[in-house]
Amino acid sequence: MDDSHNFRIAQDDLTLVIDLDGTLIRSDMLYETFWSAISRRWLNLVPALHAVCQGRAALKRRLEELGAVEPGFLPYNTEVIAHIKDWRAQGGRTALVSASDQRIVDRISAHLGLFDDVHGSDGKHNLKGEAKAERLLELYGRGNFVYVGDSSADVPVWNAAERAVTVDVSPALAKRVDQQAGEVKHLQTGGADRTHAAFRALRPHQWLKNVLVFLPLLAAHKFEWLPITQALLAFVAYSLIASSVYLLNDLLDLAADRAHPRKRTRPFAAGDLPLSWGTVMTPALLLAGFALAAFLGTGFFAVMAFYFVMTTAYSLALKRKLVVDICTLAGLYTLRIIAGGVATQTPLSVWLLAFSVFFFFSLAAVKRQAELVSSAAQGNIKAQGRGYTTEDIPVVANMAVASGYISILVMALYLNTDAVRRLYNETAPLWGICLVLLFWVSRTVMITHRGWMQDDPVIFAAKDRVSLVCAVSIFVLATAGVML
Repeated sequence: MDDSHNFRIAQDDLTLVIDLDGTLIRSDMLYETFWSAISRRWLNLVPALHAVCQGRAALKRRLEELGAVEPGFLPYNTEVIAHIKDWRAQGGRTALVSASDQRIVDRISAHLGLFDDVHGSDGKHNLKGEAKAERLLELYGRGNFVYVGDSSADVPVWNAAERAVTVDVSPALAKRVDQQAGEVKHLQTGGADRTHAAFRALRPHQWLKNVLVFLPLLAAHKFEWLPITQALLAFVAYSLIASSVYLLNDLLDLAADRAHPRKRTRPFAAGDLPLSWGTVMTPALLLAGFALAAFLGTGFFAVMAFYFVMTTAYSLALKRKLVVDICTLAGLYTLRIIAGGVATQTPLSVWLLAFSVFFFFSLAAVKRQAELVSSAAQGNIKAQGRGYTTEDIPVVANMAVASGYISILVMALYLNTDAVRRLYNETAPLWGICLVLLFWVSRTVMITHRGWMQDDPVIFAAKDRVSLVCAVSIFVLATAGVML
C-alpha cells in the first residue's frame, strides 16, 4: 500500500498527534530509563522498586530522575519523522502526546523541534489509553485530531480521533482498528524481523569463545565419549549463560553502543528489538544455563556462578576501570578452560593456566587497543564508556605485545618438561607452534594499530584467512608431534 498520502489532508482544523514509544521512536522510554538508571548505579534498583508501589506514573518520574536519557541517541523512526515534517510543511499543527514522563517528552520535543504541543505523564497520572483519549478530547475536541500510534492501548484514542494512523502494528490489531475506528491508514516502516533480531542479540558468533571448554581434553589427549559429552553440555550451558550476559551488557550499554560507529547497529541500540524482550530473555537464558550447569555437578555450577558474578560486575562497573577491565577479560577467557576441566574431571596443568592468562591478557589488550584506535579515527579523545584516552594507545599496544610474547615463552618452557615427552612421541614439531604464535600475535597487534581490527580479536581470527591458516598449521604441528 502507498502510504505517502497518509497525512495530506485538510490542515486547518486538525492536529497531528504523535505517540512516542514504538511510534516516534523504536523503543520504550520506561525500559530506556530503567536500564539507564541501572547502568549508572546498580543500587538504583532499590528506589525503582519502591516507586513501583506508588503507581506507573510515579515509577516513570523516578526512573527519569535516576536515568535520564540523551534524546540525540534514541532510535527514531525516520519514516514517521518524515511524515511529521510533511504535515508541518503543509501548515499543519503537531503534538507529541505520550505516556512517558513529561520531562522526557519535553527534552525529545526540544531536540527534534517538530511539535507545537507536548504532553506527557506528570508523575501522578499515567497518560495512557483512556486517560490519553480524555486528555486529547479536552485539548482538541472529538474528531479534531489525527492520532498516530502503535499498540492496543491506543485503541480508545483512535476511536476518538478523526482519523487513525497505525505504525507497524500486527495484522490482528490492524483488523481491530479497522473495525472500531473511522478512517484508518496503516503505516509499515520496514522494521527488522524481531525473531532474527533476537537471535542476533544472543551473539551466537561469540559462542566460538566457549570452545575453550574442550581445551583441557585436547591438552590431556583425553578423547573418551563420556568426557566429550560432558564438554558438549558444558559448552551449551556456557553459551546460554554467556548470551544472557551479552543481553544484559547490551541493555546496560545502550548509550555507549549508540555512540559507537559499529555497535549502534546492535538490535537493542538500533531499536530492532524491544527492550522488554531483552528484559525477559536475560533471566530466561540464565535459568536454563544454570539448570544445565547443575546437571553437570556442583563444581561446574560453582564455576558458572563465579563467571556470572564476574561478567555482571564487568558490565556494571569493571569495564570502566583502567587496566582492571583487561585483567577481568583475561580471567574470563581463562575461566572457560577451568570450566572445561571441572566439567570433565580433567586436571589442569599450571603451564596451561599460565599460558592462558598471558595469552588472553594480550587479546584483551588488543580489544581495548582497537576501540581506542577507532575513537582516535573519529576524532574522540576518550573511548566511550571506558577508562582510557587515545593517548594510551602506545601503552595498551605494548601491553598486548609483551603479554603475548610472554605466553609464547611459557609454552617454550613447557615444551622442555617431562609431561610433554609423555604426551608426544616427538617434541621438535611443537617448537613450530611457538613460531606460528609469535607471527600471529605480532601481526594481530599491527593490524589493530592500523585500524583494521573491526571486531573482537577472537571473532576476527575466526574470519581472517591468515589466522585460519595459522590455526591449521598449529593443528598439523601438534598432530605431527603425536604421530611421528
